[in-house]
Amino acid sequence: MIEIDLKARGIADPRVLVAMNRVPRHEFVRGGLARSAYEDSPLGIGYDQTISQPFMVASMTENLCVGEGSRVLEIGSGCGYQTAVLMEVGAEVFAVEINADLAGEASNRLDRLGYDRFELACRDGRSGWPEHAPYDAILIAAAAESLPPELAEQIEVGGCIVAPIGQGRDQSLIKWTKRSESPGGREVLIEHKLYPVRFVPLLMKG
Repeated sequence: MIEIDLKARGIADPRVLVAMNRVPRHEFVRGGLARSAYEDSPLGIGYDQTISQPFMVASMTENLCVGEGSRVLEIGSGCGYQTAVLMEVGAEVFAVEINADLAGEASNRLDRLGYDRFELACRDGRSGWPEHAPYDAILIAAAAESLPPELAEQIEVGGCIVAPIGQGRDQSLIKWTKRSESPGGREVLIEHKLYPVRFVPLLMKG
């Protein structure tokens, strides 16, 4: 997986490669799919949700540019695999999952595997988690039609957001970096389109 699906496709950050090698992906999939855990493809985790393919997890992590001590908000933690990878690169993760069953399973799994630099809540990810803001980075693991404005407000100047944006087959992975036009001036998000993707939709309560 590391050599063929990550390095050969351009993942170069050594911290990300080490993190991907350390996290036991088979622990995050259902028993019948364990043999396929290290193939470069998404897999079902129940509740009409998926665990993203390894390349996508590595690429999104690399594009966040986070490291030791970074505070990261993760929207759509699912089974907790991306959460674990973020912790392995040194981040403190505040994870949000809208499905209560998935949230509980992910939290228990991460505890069992010895991870302790995270908080995980069952809540609507579109509003983020303002109680812990601001964040150095925000990762959204499901596709929204546009970036929720509440999330843009919760990112530090100099921080970045990585998210799939669009509907159905018309989705792109987007990276925004927050900049200040001058010291104490207006804050803006600089947008950079990365590449086409295909994610499940970002759900909301109600």
